[in-house]
Amino acid sequence: MNAPAYEALPARVVFGAGSVARLAEETDHAGLRRVLVLCTPTQRGLAGHATAILGERAVGVFEQARMHVPLATISDALVVAAELGADGCVAAGGGSTIGLAKALSLRAGLPYVALPTTYAGSEMTPIWGLTEDFRKLTGRDRSVLPRAVVYDPELTATVPAATAVTSGLNAIAHAVEALYAPDSSPPIAAMAERGIRDLVEALPVLGTGTPDAATRATALQGAWLCGTCLGATTMGLHHKVCHVLGGLLDLPHAETHAAMLPHVAAFNLPAAPDAAAAVRRALNAPDAAAALSKLVTESGAPSSLAELGVRRSQLRAVAEETLITPYANPRPINRQDLLHLLEKAWSGTPA
Repeated sequence: MNAPAYEALPARVVFGAGSVARLAEETDHAGLRRVLVLCTPTQRGLAGHATAILGERAVGVFEQARMHVPLATISDALVVAAELGADGCVAAGGGSTIGLAKALSLRAGLPYVALPTTYAGSEMTPIWGLTEDFRKLTGRDRSVLPRAVVYDPELTATVPAATAVTSGLNAIAHAVEALYAPDSSPPIAAMAERGIRDLVEALPVLGTGTPDAATRATALQGAWLCGTCLGATTMGLHHKVCHVLGGLLDLPHAETHAAMLPHVAAFNLPAAPDAAAAVRRALNAPDAAAALSKLVTESGAPSSLAELGVRRSQLRAVAEETLITPYANPRPINRQDLLHLLEKAWSGTPA
């Protein structure tokens, strides 16, 4: 008998336009008194805005967050946090910044409040990742969940269209994989389907570069739901391949998810009919994988690994690394299958 179990993760979420004004209140609620604000170099303006709201609670800014969370970046941030006597952080930005906050929480027990500006939803997951020696290591630990997430659609108004679109496709990948995860459940299926639908509605408008406030709110809601799904289920082939591509080849995270999404879906969904039906409903399309291919292409996101700079000669190394420690998957995959899948993703052949 299949009896799925659903375990809700602790989450405090503040959602709505202007909610960034509650940032100081949320750090107080989390018991944080000396906060280090984290960001990437391009998000220095947002970090300054957060610092102004935090007032004397902010002890400094670390603006060197990097994609895939290199171990050296974690070490540098820990030194700064220690020097400033920080007792927690605010992660102001997208997945790179939130990934760094998770690493500091895991390594040094520094709690954080997340202030997301993209649509990937990683702030809702207990999944951490870091890169060392060209290998991306991942794990799952509740200690890396934020004390609070502040979703303010106003903060996403200036996000470049390409970033908005690829981060939204990244979130959709979370939900698609959650639908066929071995520990999926009715609540997860419901959230995944709604999250995909929200993002599919928002993506065409996000891609114009001038999305209205309602669309940005819909996209953030979709990111929240899709991230929650990933946080409550086991990752599969899609995430494993993307982690290998990111760690081994230093590919951009969200763009890699976008390029891989239709191809892994085409491989896995025939073995997961309930998941396939949910994706078809969310996309309002008769063929889930084909509709995902069309969504990626029409959104202007990278539709092939070749576009991201991957050389065909590198695919074999990616396959070998993926198969060393495979993730759970609804359909078994061998070396030949994986190479064929990667070839299709490399060339951008429609799924």
